Amino acid sequence: MGDVMRSDFAAARELLECAQNRLCGMDETSQRVSEALDSLIEEIAIAEFRKAPLTVVPFPRARPPKHAR
Repeated sequence: MGDVMRSDFAAARELLECAQNRLCGMDETSQRVSEALDSLIEEIAIAEFRKAPLTVVPFPRARPPKHAR
């Protein structure tokens, strides 16, 4: 099997935010769709900023500054 294609969450979020900004009407449909887009934007933002577990790299202990000795 080939490489796994990864979603571009940042681009998707940007497009959904643009669509939401165009729904400026006060009618029921505009409000309902805007709320639905808000939920999608939140889910995408969570996925976009989810990070893999960090790997801690040990560094040698630094010497204390001369004035602290």
